[in-house]
Amino acid sequence: MDNLPEIRDIHIPDGVSFFPIAYGWWVILVSFIGAFVLVKLILLTIRTSKRIYALRQLKNINTENPVIAAIKFSELLRRVCHFKFREASALYGKEWIEFLNNRATHKISDESAKLLINAPFMNIEDKLYSQQTAEDLRTFCKYWIGANL
Repeated sequence: MDNLPEIRDIHIPDGVSFFPIAYGWWVILVSFIGAFVLVKLILLTIRTSKRIYALRQLKNINTENPVIAAIKFSELLRRVCHFKFREASALYGKEWIEFLNNRATHKISDESAKLLINAPFMNIEDKLYSQQTAEDLRTFCKYWIGANL
């Protein structure tokens, strides 16, 4: 019996390609992208929730007594600075105002700056500053928190 005519040449299969990628790799890739997006969303939520909280606290400050309002505005600004700019929370006087103006889109007025600097040392019943000055200070704080937090 002659089997040689039935023997055929050996054919080597084609090489394994990188594409299409198997489903498992797609699942891993989508998982990494999803985790990255989730972390970014969580960080964004934390940042905006602090801004919303600070603006809500700012809105709740009563400006009928400008001295008390300025003390509370200063406290709120310092709390924001303690979170974002730790070295600035210890500033006072003109250095504090310069720091605030350097990081503000709208500069603080001279009258509001004097109120912010002098309020912690004033008598609560003093009528040196008007309610409008406290409202100007609130507006400045609103813009400053919006730009820096």
